[in-house]
Amino acid sequence: MDIARLIECRAGSEIITCDVDTPVREVVALLDSRRIGALPVMKAGEVVGIFSERDVIHHMAAEGAACLDRMVGEVMTSPAITVERGTKVDDALALMTKRRIRHLPVLDGAGMCGFVSIGDLVKSRIDEIESEAAHMRQYITTA
Repeated sequence: MDIARLIECRAGSEIITCDVDTPVREVVALLDSRRIGALPVMKAGEVVGIFSERDVIHHMAAEGAACLDRMVGEVMTSPAITVERGTKVDDALALMTKRRIRHLPVLDGAGMCGFVSIGDLVKSRIDEIESEAAHMRQYITTA
């Protein structure tokens, strides 16, 4: 299965993003209110980075509360590691494992059309494996 199939039911407008010039304090509040762990950081309509709870922890440990007054563009993880719509789920999982990341913006050309987490991809693989197992059981019982 590819990423396009995984995100086809989602509306691109539902992706929570922020601009590089948003204060970290506001983005932390957004992560909390939406109960999400990360979001893409945008500049002029393009993904330029990712801001995650890991970034918050890292900068709080290094700078203390002063980091909350900085702009997210100063503390985000950049450049963003991305995938294309046609990327296979297994390839995206391998990339996430190799790079030790948990979120990927999905691009369609230069524009972002989706945002997936490692949980989305693992659930997709589990669903696929369960479906294959059910088909095998049905084949065995009817053979």
